[in-house]
Amino acid sequence: MPPKKRNSGTAQNKEMKPSIKNASPDKENPDLSIEKHQEKDADFMTLCQSLQVTDAVCDRAWTIWKAVQASVDKVLDTQKRLWAACLFVAVIDLEVASFTFTQILKAVDLNVKQFLGLLKKMDVNLDTISTKVNSAVTRLEKKYDVSRALYQRFEKTCSKIYAEDSEAKGKEILRSCWTMFLLAKGRALQMEDDLVISFHLMVCVLEFFIRRCPSSLLQPLYQSVISTAQSPPTRTSRRNQSKAKPRQAPPEVDVQLLETLCKENDCSVEEVKSVYQTSFSAFLDSMSLSGTRDLPQAIDLNKQYEELYFKSRDFDSRLFLDNDETLLTPKVEPMPVERTPRKNLPEDVVLIPPQTPVRAAMNSIAQLRVDLTTSGDQPSSNLAVYFKNCTVDPTEEVLQRVESLGLLFSQRFGQAVGPRCVGLGKQRFTLGIRLYYRVMESMLKSEEKRLSVQNFSKLLNDSTFHTSLLACALEVVMATYGGSTFKNSGYSNGGVPVETDLCFPWILDVFQLTAFDFYKVIESFIKAEPSLSKDIVKHLERCEHLIMETIAWRENSPLFELLKRTREEGPVEQAEPPATLNQPLQHNHTAADLYLSPVRPSSRTLPAPESTAPPSSQPSAPVPHQTPRHPKSNSLSLFYKKLYRLAYMRLKMLYTQLLTSHPELEPIMWTLFQHTLQNEYELMRDRHLDQLMMSAMYAICKVKNVDLRFKTIVTAYKNMPNTNQETFKHVLIREGQYDSIIVFYNLVFMQKLKTNILQYASPRPPTLSPIPHIPRSPYKFPNSPLRVPGSNNVYISPMKSPTRMSPVMTPRTRILVSIGESFGTSDKFQKINAMVNSSDRSLKRSLDMSSAPKPLKRLRFDVEGQDEADESKHGEDSRLIQKLTEIGSTRTRMQEQKMKDDAESEKDKP
Repeated sequence: MPPKKRNSGTAQNKEMKPSIKNASPDKENPDLSIEKHQEKDADFMTLCQSLQVTDAVCDRAWTIWKAVQASVDKVLDTQKRLWAACLFVAVIDLEVASFTFTQILKAVDLNVKQFLGLLKKMDVNLDTISTKVNSAVTRLEKKYDVSRALYQRFEKTCSKIYAEDSEAKGKEILRSCWTMFLLAKGRALQMEDDLVISFHLMVCVLEFFIRRCPSSLLQPLYQSVISTAQSPPTRTSRRNQSKAKPRQAPPEVDVQLLETLCKENDCSVEEVKSVYQTSFSAFLDSMSLSGTRDLPQAIDLNKQYEELYFKSRDFDSRLFLDNDETLLTPKVEPMPVERTPRKNLPEDVVLIPPQTPVRAAMNSIAQLRVDLTTSGDQPSSNLAVYFKNCTVDPTEEVLQRVESLGLLFSQRFGQAVGPRCVGLGKQRFTLGIRLYYRVMESMLKSEEKRLSVQNFSKLLNDSTFHTSLLACALEVVMATYGGSTFKNSGYSNGGVPVETDLCFPWILDVFQLTAFDFYKVIESFIKAEPSLSKDIVKHLERCEHLIMETIAWRENSPLFELLKRTREEGPVEQAEPPATLNQPLQHNHTAADLYLSPVRPSSRTLPAPESTAPPSSQPSAPVPHQTPRHPKSNSLSLFYKKLYRLAYMRLKMLYTQLLTSHPELEPIMWTLFQHTLQNEYELMRDRHLDQLMMSAMYAICKVKNVDLRFKTIVTAYKNMPNTNQETFKHVLIREGQYDSIIVFYNLVFMQKLKTNILQYASPRPPTLSPIPHIPRSPYKFPNSPLRVPGSNNVYISPMKSPTRMSPVMTPRTRILVSIGESFGTSDKFQKINAMVNSSDRSLKRSLDMSSAPKPLKRLRFDVEGQDEADESKHGEDSRLIQKLTEIGSTRTRMQEQKMKDDAESEKDKP
């Protein structure tokens, strides 16, 4: 029987006995006592009774409600819905199991997104919603998004499997299939929000049901697959009849059927087989379904799923089958598909369908596997030559390191995902190994070309370099499978982040690799692997930002020792002047330079400007008759340059939201912020860059008598990209003690910088640091189209590598060009060329709008990243027109050739 549709939270409460996890104040008497709550609103108590909450939850929720009521200017929603949100917060804070998430949604008639949105609106004070609640909400929202994406794919896939005329029986099978998948996912996976593994598990469940349902219910494709796979039963001889078992167990998996399902759903057969043979087979054994040809009973599946559902206390995913209002969300338009005008499309071109979460994940994984097809999981012949050219051959050590790290990675992968998923970890590690060797070879080729040397013994015998490079390759693989997400989890009582998923910086913890060492390889990795998608490049850039914001500043980071030695011999890197900061970060340092960069910095007072000569990745001997100098630490210098750029970008974002009416304060805030990073870097230990940023902003407003409250700062901060509420709710005060950003400011920041802050109130304030322009990522230039300044819809984009071409492109469609209208005379292109020639060369919109635009002298077009001089003049054909003319003539020639071929084929016909 299919599960009954749950129309109210009260109906579900009858199936559940209240229980309390951990110690609760009401452990002896968990039932709600109305007499104890006479002062509370009667409707509030009615809601509490319907949800079977305890006295402790009731009191805690009422306290939260009073705080919200006092701090909110106007009522955000009905009181009942706000009360429900307060009860939800209280239950999580007290770790009391009183009701499920679905029950509270039904009690106040809200869906998942509406309820979570209400919680975010309620969070107006720093102490309204704890970090524990934030973590629970984040986990719940991610699980819901994954479950919804999986159900949408389930519906679409089943419509291609089952016949439409089998409505009654088909619906029953679909309900059982979906419920069994939910049960398998909950039991087999510790991470139920893993989209890819969950989808592979769903394919296994579909294969299980297809094999066991009547062929009359299947579409022709699957009917033919089943009939091909089934062979007539063999006849048992009388001699062995007594020894024969009463029932022969069917094969573990129908390989042909599984391959058909994988092909129809664009997923890897190898990976799905691995999930089937480990996780799904173990689940079937636990359900006693391995040796039977019958479909499981719907009643048994529902009963077991309900146990799992009431244990997790989140939402009932079976309600997707009924289009239940609690699980509905506003429809979101699918991602737009880039296409040329329809009139230019050949008839044989198939349009790419809109992206869904599952399709996007499968496409990204497929593209990664295709890119690594030609790469091996052993060093290539070219790489072997580099190893042999070393003074000390690193081959044996490299192979041993790969083997030991592979075992460690697979083990930790299984611990995070599920004990039977170690094999999946090995498969992903193999992809990472291929990318690791491939990027290493590319890096060495670049170094050989740059330095004209072939002996990289010191670099290739550096264990940290290899571990960092391998970790970066694995992060690319993990991001491809996981959708480029980052940790957003809560904190344990000791303030240590709770690591519950595979998102960055999980790989650093697995390899015990410091973030500062990992950062050194990111930029060179991106430049050495042009096949990386834009999403992966953005992901690695975000990893770099996270390292600079917080991860590199963790306790025991080598960054502090390097800064300490720098402080003893001179100040750390100074802020760069605007002339360099308004351009992309350009430097000659590669990963080889950064890993071989000396630990002890220069003994000079100020860091010397970077040499224009290319630095060598091998140590050079000092010049005779000169006092040898300690070389500057390139890794620290470059780290601080990037840190200043990121710090100012964050400050500018927040400042723009809050203080545009006080433009004079921006340089003062930046000066204090930059001074803190340069001279009081100990304040960053186990803290976040944005915590110092918000404190500096508040301090300057305070000393300049500008009314700006921390509450206002925090509210604006939450609207910035890549922010986490724990940043301002969970700040280290002293060892083992954490509190809000306000407490940090009063007890730590102001006490440390009080003298410096007060100087800005005096008539002779300190010298201001130069204001940098908003920085531009060094990674976006080669891949992103540039808008021609002064135009709304004219872009210049570099030619894409053939390896990144869409698989549906043909030689004919590759040369199609569209500028929004049909081709006309060359005058139109002359106008575009004139616009390009007269435009401002600035690669990023300048903040100083008063300066006169400079004529465009050089235009960076291309794949090699080289500048091309634009020497065209008005009235002459520009390079752009030449390229377009060549494309047009090529297209004409191809059309003429096609007409000739068609004419000849017509003649040859009898």
